[in-house]
Amino acid sequence: MDTNPYFEMFIEESKEHLQACNEHLLELEKNPENIAIVNEVFRSAHTLKGMSATMGYEDIANLTHKMENVLDEIRNGRLHVTVELLDVVFIAVDQLEEMVMDIASGGKGNLDVTDTVQKLHNIETGEEIPLSATIVESTVESNISQENWLSYDDYEMTVIEQSVEQDFSTYEISVKLREDCLLKAARVYMVFELLEKMGDVIKSSPSVEKLEGEDFDEIFYVALVTNESSEDVKKKLMKVSEVTEVLVNSVTLEQLKKRNNIDFDKVEATPFSGNTEVIEGSQEVVVVKATEKSPTTKSNQVQSSKTIRVNIERLDVLMNLFEELVIDRGRLQSISEDLHNSELDETVERMSRITGDLQNIILNMRMVPVETVFNRFPKMVRQLARDLNKKINLEVIGAETELDRTVIDEIGDPLVHLIRNSLDHGVESPEIRLAKGKPEEGTVVLRAYHSGNHVFIEIEDDGAGINREKVLKKAIAKGIVSDEVAQMLSDKQVAELILSSGFSTADVISDVSGRGVGLDVVKTTIESLGGFIDISSTEGKGSLFSIQLPLTLSIISVMLVELGEEIYAIPLSSIIETAIIRSSDILNAHNQKVIDFRGKVVPLVFLETVFDVPRESTDDEFHSVVLVRKGDKMAGIVVDSFIGQQEIVLKSLGAYLSSVFAISGATILGNGKVALIVDCNALIS
Repeated sequence: MDTNPYFEMFIEESKEHLQACNEHLLELEKNPENIAIVNEVFRSAHTLKGMSATMGYEDIANLTHKMENVLDEIRNGRLHVTVELLDVVFIAVDQLEEMVMDIASGGKGNLDVTDTVQKLHNIETGEEIPLSATIVESTVESNISQENWLSYDDYEMTVIEQSVEQDFSTYEISVKLREDCLLKAARVYMVFELLEKMGDVIKSSPSVEKLEGEDFDEIFYVALVTNESSEDVKKKLMKVSEVTEVLVNSVTLEQLKKRNNIDFDKVEATPFSGNTEVIEGSQEVVVVKATEKSPTTKSNQVQSSKTIRVNIERLDVLMNLFEELVIDRGRLQSISEDLHNSELDETVERMSRITGDLQNIILNMRMVPVETVFNRFPKMVRQLARDLNKKINLEVIGAETELDRTVIDEIGDPLVHLIRNSLDHGVESPEIRLAKGKPEEGTVVLRAYHSGNHVFIEIEDDGAGINREKVLKKAIAKGIVSDEVAQMLSDKQVAELILSSGFSTADVISDVSGRGVGLDVVKTTIESLGGFIDISSTEGKGSLFSIQLPLTLSIISVMLVELGEEIYAIPLSSIIETAIIRSSDILNAHNQKVIDFRGKVVPLVFLETVFDVPRESTDDEFHSVVLVRKGDKMAGIVVDSFIGQQEIVLKSLGAYLSSVFAISGATILGNGKVALIVDCNALIS
């Protein structure tokens, strides 16, 4: 059997089942007596075993089988859930994940799991109870007699008559699959593939649609016209994996005619007579028996087709094409403004509305719930808490919040660093917490929510908070700040020092932290995504790390500004407001030009100086200023004039120009000119 068509499906579904195992095992640890959770883990493991065996990955199938045996013992009350037992099962799941990822990257999924298999076996045989067979849902044996397997309409009878005239034999075949067969549709496919090589399939019961949808027990029936012997047919079908029994009944034309003359009520009494059959080779639909369940079935079929899997590369191609369309839309709008043609104006306006709707749809298609990142953390927190001998409860809020896939791909590692930081530096040990009058178990909250065109992700803990004296001592020792400056810093500014490169307050370097690389990486990554991180902490009560991220990185809204003969784009997400100021309002403080903006001193950044823009010297009485923000810091960017707002496509400058200061990318405007996009975070820093 060619498994290539099923490869991507196998990888995706394996990941889903392993994630389900992790989630349910964490629930089971909190509710060890809940057999319903054990059943869920068993179901996921059982499905994974069947899929991997079908695809030929025996190592995965064998390990899953051993894990399944242990779960079965728990389900039957012969084993009790303990932390030690779950540790071994978690190791098994980790190794299964490792094998699946190896397969996904082109490997064979081989891994030495001998030690884990032995541990599972020891757990399984820990009590002197005979092993029970894998429990599966009992199925009802079909009581239909061999003589009444199938019924035929006139068209099918005609086909059989013509086959008999050409010396072909007609067989009614009963195929029984293993009771614990999970990929029944795949087995049916293999059976039909063999049958079609031997002859023509005239009829099946249940219908082909139901067989493909696995809407049957373990037995199905097929009518075959062939010139091969019944014994050869049986031998070939028995070679299909997970087929346990094949009965081949030779029927004559006279027998079939007699059967079709039987009273119709008797036919209705058979288990298969209530199906609506779509006959192969005919457009006629024969309704054998209508039941009240039919509308429900149809409704379920419609619901099941509402979601499809789309390769992410196709969405990337679609997004790239749409970005080109946005550039052309801007070009058309520019031409329309120059020509002043009413019909062209109307057409361009309509096109703008349609492309705007299309833009929203495409951006929504690229949105992924942050749950895909959050899912990895409960298990990580459990393991780290055990390593650190701490009791920690992780609360996840807003996992359904959606974010652009590009941002999702990058945000995982920063969140790992922040959570590890909260566990190691934030939450105290149970003894210290009890001495401080806190609950023995610490709490870490991982929260996500939308606000405007941004997504906020927060990590909050009820731990020790940030020790001001300890942070300042380390910062002074590392030369990050001087003694004089340290005394003038606010608590918030002190907290932000932990984001400095190479900074760590850990007394001992461990596997968890202490190397001074974590939070620096967090800051760099988040700022590269156009976001920023904010820290607030109360010593003795806990800390809150808040990350602000843009919803998407592909198409952004900007303010276009003019500087000499050049045009620059400033992202609207960074802009507070624009202002026109007099030259006399500009002050000097510590060799820095500043303005008093609503009672707050705001430094000015002259873009012509930063980017060395060639221009004639002019002494303007008024200056155009764009006020931008990064966290609680502000700056005023001085430009020549404002052009207006526009949605633009963000294009990378490429590896060669990646180190250009304060430029995050470029875009092509409607008039064909290139505008550079200003990185406000870099300017404020």
